[in-house]
Amino acid sequence: MKQDWLEKFAGKAQANTKIPLDFYEKFNVKRGLRNADGTGVLVGLTEIGDVHGYIMDEGDKIPVEGRLRYRGIDVVDLVRGFQNEKRFGFEETAFLLIFGSLPYQSELESFKHLIGESRLLPVNFTEDNILKAPSQDIMNKMARSVLVAYSYDEAAEDYSVTNILRQCITLIAQLPIFAAYGYQARRHNFYNESLYIHNPNPELSTAENLLQMIRPDQAYSQLEADLLDLSLVLHAEHGGGNNSAFTVHVVSSAETDTYSTMAAAIGSLKGAKHGGANIKVMGMMEDIKANVKDWSSETEVGNYLKKILNREAYDKSGLIYGIGHAVYTLSDPRAVLLRERAELLAREKNHEEEFNLYTMIENLAPRIFQEVKNSDKVVSPNVDFFSGFVYSMLNIPFELYTPLFAISRIAGWSAHRMEELISGGRIIRPAYKSIVRPRNYIPLDAREND
Repeated sequence: MKQDWLEKFAGKAQANTKIPLDFYEKFNVKRGLRNADGTGVLVGLTEIGDVHGYIMDEGDKIPVEGRLRYRGIDVVDLVRGFQNEKRFGFEETAFLLIFGSLPYQSELESFKHLIGESRLLPVNFTEDNILKAPSQDIMNKMARSVLVAYSYDEAAEDYSVTNILRQCITLIAQLPIFAAYGYQARRHNFYNESLYIHNPNPELSTAENLLQMIRPDQAYSQLEADLLDLSLVLHAEHGGGNNSAFTVHVVSSAETDTYSTMAAAIGSLKGAKHGGANIKVMGMMEDIKANVKDWSSETEVGNYLKKILNREAYDKSGLIYGIGHAVYTLSDPRAVLLRERAELLAREKNHEEEFNLYTMIENLAPRIFQEVKNSDKVVSPNVDFFSGFVYSMLNIPFELYTPLFAISRIAGWSAHRMEELISGGRIIRPAYKSIVRPRNYIPLDAREND
């Protein structure tokens, strides 16, 4: 297709599709499903996740410490619980999100066993659908693998709760395999590197399996597995209003199959404004490290942050990536928990200087943001600020950063799909107002050619 033709008509499409911003205010449109005060438009009810970052007092937003609850349980208490017992927590978290209660010992063991035996892919699936059709983007490969899995499911269109539950648990088990094998296929096919296809181990946790499948020697430390498991727990759910969870509700409300629903959610999470944010943080941090000579100088670091905010440095977006959140104000509990373990791993990996740079930016950025923007808005580091750093210390390639998010979040997506099918009952269909004036049809030979 000729590029000049595309460029010409792309301009035409853009010119005829531009809606004036003041129209949104004129017709009281909630852009991004946001109210004028920045709060989210209430479009549904959920029992799965609760995100709390501020309180409204007579129209004023009052910042408070962030809180995240899974099925009513504070994520801090959940994490402290399995950490104190020195065990992995992701599988327990998935059980809690899907079934609504913490599992008994026997329930947890049987659930882990079910996930373990569900990891094995169908015969020839890996060769035919992953190795022979590699993708530069692992999220794209994961979405395609999920859609292909439909063809291997004899009950793909069975919408009973029992069958939907089976499908969700199977995808929770297999999504890490799709990601690991998709990554290996990418390395081999596009960069001529050795191909490593390690079988998943049904006895290992999700975090351990992922680490052993992406590493040539399959080796990992206990601290590495613990920290990856924590990251999976903290990314597993974030309320029904985030873009990918809402996508699950929208697509599920149309009564389509589980595979189409989860592929749509992966497509949503792939976006840079959603799941791809930690990659933006890593790019920004590499830029800071390259341009700030003294990482221990608050003056030098602070001045460079000002340049970033003034659109003079990095990508000139005016954003300090990883700082600020749509809901959280004083703190993001996920970032607080991840930061604690990140410090331990930084010591083990001799990355303390880099960790100190992160903590300095964590402390400086909120104040500098208020100064440069002349704003009293309260911001703090979000989970993306530390997650990319954690993944880099784990020697996880950046291509897998967002896929890791999906591997975790499918637990929450599964719970939201079950909730929509059981309690929703109506197709989600918001209104869009047409603002174009009626026009007459013009016969082809009477149209002027520009």
